[in-house]
Amino acid sequence: MIEWVPLGSGARPVPRPVAAPLVWAGAFGGALFLVALLNGTVGSGRPGLALVVLSLLAALLGLCARFTAAPGTAVLCWLSLNGFAIPPAGVLTWAGRRDAFWLACLLGATLVGTALARLVHARAAYRRLTTATVRDAPEPGAGPGDV
Repeated sequence: MIEWVPLGSGARPVPRPVAAPLVWAGAFGGALFLVALLNGTVGSGRPGLALVVLSLLAALLGLCARFTAAPGTAVLCWLSLNGFAIPPAGVLTWAGRRDAFWLACLLGATLVGTALARLVHARAAYRRLTTATVRDAPEPGAGPGDV
């Protein structure tokens, strides 16, 4: 016999974060693509714009990642930023404060994205739990014989 059940019934689990290697592959490919796109449209030598775009990419990748993937994501985005967004292209340099600031911005963006995703998922799970318990709880003052 077929039993019909609503698709929305039951507890839905909190989504699992994506594995770190997949996030890092997305960071590597996405950062290279975005830097190439920026260099093709507005030209190279605009690291501020590239930093903003790569920070947005890092935050978006952080939405589906674990906290442990954040440092690797930031470093991969920084490699593309340092290697291809500033002249001379293809040469990695370390300019002390500038690169430390860039790494901090990218790491912060990734951590903000990850924390935001965890808060949204936790809030959704809490709402599902509270609505389920409120729906199942009897009304106060109602006895077993009250109809």
